[in-house]
Amino acid sequence: MPERRAPALVTSRSRLSPLAVRDGARRLTVGTLPEPEAVGLLRAVTAGHRPPDDPAKLAELARLCARLPLALRIAAERAASLPHLGLDDLIADLRDESALWDVLSVGDEEEADAVRTVFAWSYRALPEPAARLFRQLGLHPGPEFGLPAAAALAELTAGRARQLLDTLVGAHLVEQTAPDRYQFHDLLRAYAADQAQQEESPARREAALRRVLDWYLHTADAAQQWLSPAEDRLPLGTPDDGVQPLTFADHDAAVDWAERDRTNLLHAVRAAEAAGLDRHTWQLAAASWNAPAPSPPGADWIPVGSLGLAAAERQGDRAARALLLTDLGMACTRVNLLDAAEHHHRDALALWRELGDRVNEAHALNLLGLGHLRRRQLDEAAAHFEQALAAFRHLGEAQWATTALANLAGVHHHAGRPEPARSAAEQALAAYRATGDRRGEGNVLRLLSDILREQGENGEALTFAQEAVEIALSLRNHRLEAFWLLALGDAQQATGQYTEALDAYHRSAALNRRLGDRTREALAWHGAGQTHLRLDRPDEAAAFFHLAAATHHDLADPWHEALSLAGLAQTLRTRDPDAARTHWTAALALLAEYGDPRAVRQRGRIECGLAE
Repeated sequence: MPERRAPALVTSRSRLSPLAVRDGARRLTVGTLPEPEAVGLLRAVTAGHRPPDDPAKLAELARLCARLPLALRIAAERAASLPHLGLDDLIADLRDESALWDVLSVGDEEEADAVRTVFAWSYRALPEPAARLFRQLGLHPGPEFGLPAAAALAELTAGRARQLLDTLVGAHLVEQTAPDRYQFHDLLRAYAADQAQQEESPARREAALRRVLDWYLHTADAAQQWLSPAEDRLPLGTPDDGVQPLTFADHDAAVDWAERDRTNLLHAVRAAEAAGLDRHTWQLAAASWNAPAPSPPGADWIPVGSLGLAAAERQGDRAARALLLTDLGMACTRVNLLDAAEHHHRDALALWRELGDRVNEAHALNLLGLGHLRRRQLDEAAAHFEQALAAFRHLGEAQWATTALANLAGVHHHAGRPEPARSAAEQALAAYRATGDRRGEGNVLRLLSDILREQGENGEALTFAQEAVEIALSLRNHRLEAFWLLALGDAQQATGQYTEALDAYHRSAALNRRLGDRTREALAWHGAGQTHLRLDRPDEAAAFFHLAAATHHDLADPWHEALSLAGLAQTLRTRDPDAARTHWTAALALLAEYGDPRAVRQRGRIECGLAE
């Protein structure tokens, strides 16, 4: 059966009303600690660090902290660090600080005053270098950050930044989450940002923000050399003084960084846009696309890509606009927004032609071809790939010519023309292997696995599919893994390895769900339906075919909807012939628009089923 989703717990200071209304989430309000537990927390933290305190005074201290765990923890750490100071003096200090922070509100005004007071109390106790780092960290684009980014933000050496961060961790103003990784509680981050507004000049705030944005931009550019080596590098200048971006020794190191800082890169785009830094905005948007994490949600980049596009338009930079349009087109394709993808690629094509950039014009033609291939508009796809192939060869772009050739092989395969498909794919495979392009090699192995399986060469098809998935795993690319697992499942099914095939389909479905690719998730369900049908499990097969057909219908994908309806009819042919006839008839209607050899054969099989 389709995988059941585990329940999720979401915590927030807001009521999250949209989740309750749209998704049926149940809301639970978690109050502050009861007074005995609040006093117990104060005792637990101060035990062994100071003489026993008067319970009544501990209760008053807890009330001043609004019995909020974070505020209680900070106050208790302050009391533990000053064992010879009486609680009366500590309480008086808290009351004196109560007017220092008037901006942040957490709801109830009494609680807001208490939180402001405790934060200010701890902040004012910091040495000035640590206090300056604390407030500058309020300018960091996201709540979680690494030591090198903090050092760039504050214009410090890594060693000095680590010392000051240790001070902030000790004061419970910053939490250390891993070696050289830190995060803010959201209230503390708001407080730090407020202190930066009050105590740092506009020029110093902008300089700090520019430094950290430069750090993310140039570090992402360094990661691109490993993660997207075939893509053109951005036209970056030198980073600001005091910025030491990371470099990466190998592919795995670049992937590790991209995985850790993916969210910060997206926040950085938004921070640049909010600050009116248009060049940083579009360059960070493009850099975050070129340095992808293993499995980001498919749609999460599109909003920042749109911000980058708008920034490029404000700058009047046509090349940057075309680049962002290209990236947005690819992002939309990955999450099945095919109309938007085609629109972006056509706009990019027009701009590249205006600029006289023939290489990128050929890229746009190739990408338009991929969109047509996704829609199974095979003649249009072939025409675009042939134009791109000719242009790349004329321009001496051998690697990209191989990519266009491999895509053309895919068109022949989808059309049911195995010989030209196999010939073109084998040429592409040899070229990729000669240049060491592992990603291209894996994609052609996936295609050749499908071609050979349909020609009855199941053993070699299985070997090629296994090699493709191994390449995806070595690249730590979950999008490619999810796609190529479909070929592996098909090859395992063809060789009678049904348990292994089901595992491959379920892994593919789970990954594609995370990535937001509903088409390929539904293809995995269709494969699971075929496998259950071979195992003589008609109920499970019918459930998967029904799910796949409904998804393809939602996505306006008549070809794959027809295939899943035909699979559903096959499961019902003996148990419910009338229902089977209904599904086969619907499938035939959906296939009527296709005239390629594969479509003709598919209609023939359905007509035989109806005749029987």
